[in-house]
Amino acid sequence: MKVALTVNGRAREAEAEPRTTLLDFLRDNLGLTGTHMGCEHGVCGACSVLVDGQPVRACLMFAPQAGGHEIVTVEGLCKPDGSPGILQESFQEEHGMQCGYCTPGMLISASALLSANPTPTREDIREAISANLCRCTGYVQIVESIATAAERLRKESA
Repeated sequence: MKVALTVNGRAREAEAEPRTTLLDFLRDNLGLTGTHMGCEHGVCGACSVLVDGQPVRACLMFAPQAGGHEIVTVEGLCKPDGSPGILQESFQEEHGMQCGYCTPGMLISASALLSANPTPTREDIREAISANLCRCTGYVQIVESIATAAERLRKESA
């Protein structure tokens, strides 16, 4: 069946079997490989994307369910020229990633948080990323990365 949706601000359409997950559709049908497959059970958060602005586990949603919706993947968090956005830059500078496997999901969760709350506390940040598993960093640098991004985004908006 044809699945038509908007991904990272661009109308996209491709064929998919009804049982195709949104994760597989994004990676295999649209070539957007930044979203990672982790546990395939919705537990780790590596496959998180934004669906109409809300974080969703792409491994738990079928591609046809996403039809007609606005999807943002980690690639959509970049600047228009493709260079890293403020969140990615903050993660690099604050060492918020090590192996990088969880990073796309963390960035998506952080983006959703900062869209809803531009002045999060460290506790707000911890709560927002609590559904994302990281086996490398211990989360301290991730929290600092998001706090740094929040500060930069506020300055940019002022």
